[in-house]
Amino acid sequence: MEKNELRFKGRKILQEISLKDRLHLEAKMHETLFKSELWKNAEVVGVTLSQTHEWSTEPIIEEGWRTGKKMVVPKCIPQNREMDFYHLEKYDQLERVYFGLREPKPESSSLVEKNEMDLLLVPGLLFDEKGYRIGYGGGYFDRFIEGFRGKTVMIASDRQKYSPLPIEEFDQRVEYVLTESGLRFTYHL
Repeated sequence: MEKNELRFKGRKILQEISLKDRLHLEAKMHETLFKSELWKNAEVVGVTLSQTHEWSTEPIIEEGWRTGKKMVVPKCIPQNREMDFYHLEKYDQLERVYFGLREPKPESSSLVEKNEMDLLLVPGLLFDEKGYRIGYGGGYFDRFIEGFRGKTVMIASDRQKYSPLPIEEFDQRVEYVLTESGLRFTYHL
């Protein structure tokens, strides 16, 4: 299956999860994340601002704030398909941009360098057991992960596991996948 077909399949999986199931699965994933050594040891956490069809990241951001972590969120640079991350201290530092995405306003936030982050939560639609993923198609996270020295985790449901995924030379793996079944290390495969 081609990547575009797989993106459609991944979106369909997410759309078919009922609100009740979604809330239950998210609660399990968030609890596992917050109890993990990855979370406990991270001082600076990179995370996207979720859209309605994605796994909610607001509880993650708010738990980070509550526990004194520096939470950083991406701003996309469409011209070169790269991202910069900015320190998010409150939601009013955000603005709506293309496709309804929320991103930090650079004039209201401070830039955080890539390797200041200890932990990066990576979005995606599908994943395999080796940590490869199908994202939304821009390659932003593959570019960002290359050379990143912190830990990378994709948050997904077990329902989003799919194999084999088509892998291209620029595709980057995540080290861990967090699902309702737990946190799995992928690099040993």
